[in-house]
Amino acid sequence: MPTRIKRIGCSLLLCLVSNFALAEVVVVVSAQNPLATLTRSELADIYLGRSSRFPTGQPAMPIDLRESSSVYVTFYRKYLGQTPAQIKMHWSRLIFTGRGQPPRSLADSKTMANFVAEHVAAIGYLDDTYLDERLRVVTID
Repeated sequence: MPTRIKRIGCSLLLCLVSNFALAEVVVVVSAQNPLATLTRSELADIYLGRSSRFPTGQPAMPIDLRESSSVYVTFYRKYLGQTPAQIKMHWSRLIFTGRGQPPRSLADSKTMANFVAEHVAAIGYLDDTYLDERLRVVTID
């Protein structure tokens, strides 16, 4: 009996570990937004406050996760090639000079999924385990 419990425990642990290993950070918009692709430069312009519109001309509302989130760190490193400290310094400069405000910050990927799904202009990022039919993954070239 103890051997069977150990096997079940090991199987559950393996499933849990494999789910974390397979999770990926993806950029998303509402399924009602026609945007399908962005270049890294266009994404950086939106997230660093240099552009407030998608390439199609529609308004863009970037949404962030909290800095303490591992998804936040992964997003900025993977897609913008910057560390959280660099991002914080960027926004500190813009705030100090009165030239911009950082994106609205949400608590977690589930909140991000719900917010982006409800706002056509919103663009966000999240752990792909939170994807559903209300969201569209944006391909970043």
